[in-house]
Amino acid sequence: MSPKDCSLYLCCRMHRILALVPYRIFPPQMGGQKGIALFYRALSRVAALSMLSVRSNKAAEPYTVHASIHDHKSRYLDPRVFLALRKEAKRSGASHLLFEHPYYAWLMVLCRIALRLPLIVHSHNIESLRFRSMGKPWWRMLWWYEKLAYRQADYLWFKTPEDRDYAVAKYGVKSARCAVIPYGIDTGALLPRHEMEAAAALLRKNYGVAPGEKILLFNGTLSYGPNLDALGYILNDILPQLGTGYRLIVCGKGLPAHWNDLSEYKTKGVIYAGFVEDIDLYFKGCDVFLNPLLDGGGIKTKLVEALGFGKPSVSTRSGAIGVPEEQCGGRLRVVEDKDWQAFAREVIAAASFHPTDRNEKFYAYFHWPRIAERAIAQLTAQ
Repeated sequence: MSPKDCSLYLCCRMHRILALVPYRIFPPQMGGQKGIALFYRALSRVAALSMLSVRSNKAAEPYTVHASIHDHKSRYLDPRVFLALRKEAKRSGASHLLFEHPYYAWLMVLCRIALRLPLIVHSHNIESLRFRSMGKPWWRMLWWYEKLAYRQADYLWFKTPEDRDYAVAKYGVKSARCAVIPYGIDTGALLPRHEMEAAAALLRKNYGVAPGEKILLFNGTLSYGPNLDALGYILNDILPQLGTGYRLIVCGKGLPAHWNDLSEYKTKGVIYAGFVEDIDLYFKGCDVFLNPLLDGGGIKTKLVEALGFGKPSVSTRSGAIGVPEEQCGGRLRVVEDKDWQAFAREVIAAASFHPTDRNEKFYAYFHWPRIAERAIAQLTAQ
């Protein structure tokens, strides 16, 4: 056994993590689902991991999935969840309990008293601020509940440095308990150029994109308000400034019916692909990824995925939270929120940008296996 394999084996013996995932994540399609499922696959290589989840979460994974919690919304207040968690913690010999999101603060309080195991919260956003940005009037109540959850935790895993700093400043958690565990990608290196070129050729053939036209990509669930707003900014504020020579492909399900499949924009070079089975094809084949989001909170998973394919990307500052520019080798161009004139200029510049480096800094920060190793290193160090 090599020294590295021996180290991984010892970590698995030391850390036995039982995770509570209170909603369906299989098959992982949306960013939040992938952010758990793919992280857990990597985490299961460096720790003994098991998962307690809802009955709809049945899947073949390299770790044990106990799909025994009912899917009804009342599960967030159901005391039987504690009984199931206690049973699985004893059965698995858990050394740590991992909670996805802060929605089980009451259960965390109970676990501290009854189980006396170290608690981890895996935060995906500052949830209260996300709902405030969406205009939800009850965000203040969630703010206090979220604060309670974070203050119960022995370890806090945040997606972005900004979320970590907010929790330290506003919720009073200790910085030593916090780690930045970003959304990641499976690939640890740039794909071969011929694979990218083949994807681009297929997109051009399928959608009638002329030689010389640049393919712009926007992708996101369009029933989600911030994504739909971003699409509106592209169509009405950014595209009109680009001139000719660009085709925009829009991927994502949930476009409201009154948008009429973007039919009025077809003559302006817009292609609505809807939900696509293989989104990787579109990332590989596009020339520039657009990310003009203004709210919604947290790291934007599609931006990370686009950069993982080495694609030049243009983002608002709010949309680039959690993605350090210095890790991106010049591929990420960030403009101030709502400065659509600057955004259009950067799209034009990005479309002719040809990076020469291999993106090593990006993969060192965003590759799932390295992220999982950093997570376990925090548990080992304390």
